[in-house]
Amino acid sequence: MKTRVSKVASSCFYQLYHLRQIRRLIGQEVAAQLVSTFILSRLDCCNSVLVGLPRCTTEPLQHVPNASAQLVLNLRLCDHVTTALQQLHWLPIEHRITYELCLIMQPVHTNCVPQYLSDIIQTVSLDSCSNSRPGLRSSNTAISVKPRCRTKFGEHSFCHAGPTEWNSFPHHFHPISDTGLFKCCLKTELFGRAYTAYDS
Repeated sequence: MKTRVSKVASSCFYQLYHLRQIRRLIGQEVAAQLVSTFILSRLDCCNSVLVGLPRCTTEPLQHVPNASAQLVLNLRLCDHVTTALQQLHWLPIEHRITYELCLIMQPVHTNCVPQYLSDIIQTVSLDSCSNSRPGLRSSNTAISVKPRCRTKFGEHSFCHAGPTEWNSFPHHFHPISDTGLFKCCLKTELFGRAYTAYDS
């Protein structure tokens, strides 16, 4: 994936270069909107395929929102960028990947996906759990079955990574069928995970 990461990062910095030419002519709000439209959208496009990759591989992508935040807020190169990302409410790249992955998982549990996706993601049967093991905590939740993988490479597959990330979230997220509400709750949760350690 290093080649893909490099191409995406290069494309983003190309757009960032042109936005920098007009930054002094536009306000902060307009700059943030342009960055979201022309740059951050490129980071999010199909980025779920990057799940599970080591940080050294995805690090070039993190440089993109860092540089974008400096542009939007007119920061110097020596200014700390984490505070800027918090102010703009932008997630770090690893959490952006998780966000996109969970947005694919959510409609799986609401039966709003093509058949091939519902075939590879198996959810815990609520009826069977209730009948066979009434006291099982998963009987009241929509958790996904995580298949066993014999290799680390297999853990990057959607059928394994999707359930892993989905099951890591609080169970009250799982029944949410409204996509807008789910996005809001998901981003709030990921934002807390991303910056709690920094705040403490």
